Amino acid sequence: MGLTTHVLDTMHGCPAEGMAVGLYATQPSADGASATLLSRFTLNHDGRSAKPLFNDAELKVGTYRLVFDVAGYFKARGVALPEPNFLNQVSLDFGVAHADQHYHVPLLVSPWSYSTYRGS
Repeated sequence: MGLTTHVLDTMHGCPAEGMAVGLYATQPSADGASATLLSRFTLNHDGRSAKPLFNDAELKVGTYRLVFDVAGYFKARGVALPEPNFLNQVSLDFGVAHADQHYHVPLLVSPWSYSTYRGS
């Protein structure tokens, strides 16, 4: 249960080891959504965080944002990116409606595209 993420680098066909990620709690406001940083972490050799982002007891109903440093990751891998690059940071806003369920947020990414879904 809880909240997890996983990133796969579709350009190189491997997990996105070393990608920096931020986790935020979001709240609607008059001028958009405000975001509060909850944690920053770097993905491990399997493209995952070292531990769940929230365990069963910590996950709460609400809205969240994961911000993935896509450009930083690909630059560190030696990929020549144009300036400005097409993707810099990928922000995924999502809601948790059932804190008693597992929420898995995978990201499939290249320097030019990304895809996500609610995983299992």
